[in-house]
Amino acid sequence: MKKLILLFVVVLFGIFSFKQTSDSDKLNAIIKKYEAEREYEFKRNESVENTIKYHQAEADFAKEIIEKLETVSVEGLSETEKISRELLLFVLQDEIDSNNYKTYLNTITNENAFHLNLARIGNRTLENKKQVVGYLKRLDSLPQGIGYNINLLRASIKEGMAQPRAVFSNYDYTYNKHIVLDPTESEFYKPFLNLPESLSNKLKDSIVKVAKKSVQKNAIDQYKKIKSFFENEYFPNTRKGLGISSIPNGKEFYQNRINYFTTSSQYSADDIHQIGLNEVARIKGEMQKIIDDLEFKGSFADFLKFLRTDEQFYPKTADELLMFARDIAKRIDAELPKFFKTLPRKPYGVVPVPADLAPNYTGGRYSGSSSETTAGFYWVNTYNLPSRTLYTIPALTAHEAVPGHHLQISLNNELPETIPSFRRKLYLSAYGEGWGLYSEYLADEMNIYTTPYEKFGQLTYEMWRACRLVVDTGVHAKGWTRQQMIDYMAKNTALSIHEVTTETDRYISWPGQALSYKIGEIKIRELRKKAEAALGDKFDIREFHEVILEEGTVTLSIMEKRINSYIQKK
Repeated sequence: MKKLILLFVVVLFGIFSFKQTSDSDKLNAIIKKYEAEREYEFKRNESVENTIKYHQAEADFAKEIIEKLETVSVEGLSETEKISRELLLFVLQDEIDSNNYKTYLNTITNENAFHLNLARIGNRTLENKKQVVGYLKRLDSLPQGIGYNINLLRASIKEGMAQPRAVFSNYDYTYNKHIVLDPTESEFYKPFLNLPESLSNKLKDSIVKVAKKSVQKNAIDQYKKIKSFFENEYFPNTRKGLGISSIPNGKEFYQNRINYFTTSSQYSADDIHQIGLNEVARIKGEMQKIIDDLEFKGSFADFLKFLRTDEQFYPKTADELLMFARDIAKRIDAELPKFFKTLPRKPYGVVPVPADLAPNYTGGRYSGSSSETTAGFYWVNTYNLPSRTLYTIPALTAHEAVPGHHLQISLNNELPETIPSFRRKLYLSAYGEGWGLYSEYLADEMNIYTTPYEKFGQLTYEMWRACRLVVDTGVHAKGWTRQQMIDYMAKNTALSIHEVTTETDRYISWPGQALSYKIGEIKIRELRKKAEAALGDKFDIREFHEVILEEGTVTLSIMEKRINSYIQKK
C-alpha cells in the first residue's frame, strides 16, 4: 500500500512538473515566434497599399499570438515569465489597435516628421572608397523614401486624418533650410568636404562631380518636392478642428490612446482632467510658499513675469547653458550610489539639440545610444537662448539624463539575455516618463536644487506635467482652443512663452502621450509612500528602486504587483 501511495505521489509530482515545464516552454516558443523575422511577398515601405497590407498582416499575426498566449497557464510560470506574457499581450493589442485606427498613415507632427531627421545621414566621416560608394547609394535611395512618405500623407488626407492646421506655424523652416543654391552648402554634402587622404586626386575630383549632382538631385530637388507638397496639398487640407475627437472614430481613438499611454483602462478623459486640476492646485500651493519665503512683492503672475524677464535666469551663450547642464549631471552622478544598487554600464554625454530640429523642439531630450560603441546623449536645446531658463536645467537634467531616462533606458537595454529581446527594447511612456518625472522629485532628495529658484524650477516642471493632464484632455475631449491651452500653461508654469507654444502644438499633434508623465509618476510616488508606511525602518530606498527597475519596462499594474510582493516578503 505504501508503495502504491509513493508511486501515486511520484506520478502526480511528475505530471505537475511536466505542466510547469510545458507552460514555460510553450511561452518561450510563442515569444520566439513573435520575435522572429516575418517575411511577406511584398516590400512594406514600397507603397501605401503594401503598408496597409503589412499592418493588416501584423494585426492578424498579433491576434494569432494572443490566442496562443491565452492557452498558457500563468500558474506554471516564474515571475519574469508572467511579466513577459502580460507585456506581450499589451504590445500585441496595441498593434491591433494601431491597425484599426490607421495610425501608420500619419507620419508628421509639429516637431517630428519623415523629412526632419534625413539630413543627419550627413553626420559621418567617409574613411575609404567603399564608404563613399555606400553613402552615394544612400543618397540615391532618398527619392523613393520621400515619395513613399508623401503618399502616406496623401492617404491620411483622404482618411480625414491630417494634422490640425494650427500646429504648423513657421513649419517652412523644416524644408526651406535644405533648399540651397549651391549643393556644396547642403548638409547632405558634408561628408564629401573631407574625403579620405588615401584616395587619389583624380578619384577625389570624380567623386566631387558625382556628389554635387547626387546631392542636387536626391536631396535639394527632393526638398523642393516636399515644399511643394506641403504648401500646395497637405497644408490646405489640414484639419480646422484641433482635438482628435474631430476625426472619424476620434473619441474612441482618444480613449484608446489614454489606455495605451497610461497602460491602464481605468481612466476616462474626465477622470484625468480632474486629477490634473487637483495636482495643479496642490503644486501651486507649494510654489506660492516659495514666493512667500522669498518675500517677493507681487502676485503669482508677477513672479512668473519676473522669472521670464530677468536676465539672471537666462544663459548668455550656448556654451554657458551646456556647461551648466554638464555640471548638474556630474553632481547627480556622485549621488547615484546612495539611491541605487545597480547602475548602467553605458555612459552618457551632454550635447546640443541638432540645429535642424532645434527651432520647433522641446527644451531637452534623451536621444539614447545608437550602438555598442556610442554613449547615450542628453540633448540640450541651445536655440533661442532667451527662452532657455537656467532654473529649470537641474530638473531637466535629472529627467533626461540621470537618474531619469539614461539610467532607466540603459538598465533596460542591459537586462540579462534571459529576458526576451522584445522587453529589452520596449518603451512604455507611463513607466519611462513616469520614472523621468519621479527622478525630478528624487533630485530634490539628492540636494541638487541649491536655490529657491531651482526648487521653483522643479515645481514648475511638475506643474507643467500636471497642466498636461488638463490641456491634453481639454483639447482632445472638451473642445479647448489652442489659445486656451497656451493661456492655461502660461498662467500656471514659469516656462517661457516659446516653450509653452511649442509644447502646446506637441500635445495637439500627439494625442494622449502627454498624459503618461504625471500618471506614471503619481503611481511610483504612491507605491513608495505605501512601502515606506508598511516597512517603516525596514524601508530601503536602494531596494525600492531595484524592485522598480530590475525587470525593465513594465505596465503600472505590473509595477504595483511587484511592490506589493516586495512589501509582503520584507
